[in-house]
Amino acid sequence: MRFSVKTGTILLLTILTLGACKWSNRAKGGAIGTGAGAAVGGAIGKKAGNTTAGILIGAAVGGTTGYFIGRYMDKQAEEIRQDIAGAKVERIGEGILITFDSGPMFATNSYQLGSSSQSDLRKLSQILSKYDDTEIIVQGHTDSDGADDYNFELSEKRAKGVRNFLVQNGIGSPRFTIEGYGESMPIASNDTASGKQKNRRVEVGIYANKKLKKIAKKGEIETK
Repeated sequence: MRFSVKTGTILLLTILTLGACKWSNRAKGGAIGTGAGAAVGGAIGKKAGNTTAGILIGAAVGGTTGYFIGRYMDKQAEEIRQDIAGAKVERIGEGILITFDSGPMFATNSYQLGSSSQSDLRKLSQILSKYDDTEIIVQGHTDSDGADDYNFELSEKRAKGVRNFLVQNGIGSPRFTIEGYGESMPIASNDTASGKQKNRRVEVGIYANKKLKKIAKKGEIETK
């Protein structure tokens, strides 16, 4: 039976929206299929753009390997939810998306972290140290107020600020990829104050590194 990327994309999108039907992320990962997982995920990631969510979906491998990675990520995501009140935590594909509202994180037009954000990031660093077989992407975003160049620079500096703080708290710098998008990737309308607040954000994506994928492929992964 041929499994086209188009067919697989529809299947994966359907699977990823079955949370209301109480499908676990482990089941979602396993249902994609070993042969099609990487190609399908890559196609969706490209279609979604260079957002953190698209990258996480594109990094999925699927099949049995994805099932074991899902178990690893489920446990990690639950610990993040319990320990970090100031963040939205989502399981996407075989990864984790953490969204911080940059309003509480930073003063207006600043990339210096506030005290409450530093506390949250210290807790996150402890969890990232515990689950160390992962790659981490940090993306900064702004609303549409201000000049494009200024917003791009500010978003990048805020992403670097989060990365630098986590590195200072023991997370290896090679694990990180940093991206600033300014106002170019809104998730809400910039015509309202509430929409602008949602667009001012820092996203942290966590996904399996090569070592974890090899371990998961052998079925030897442990949820610590």
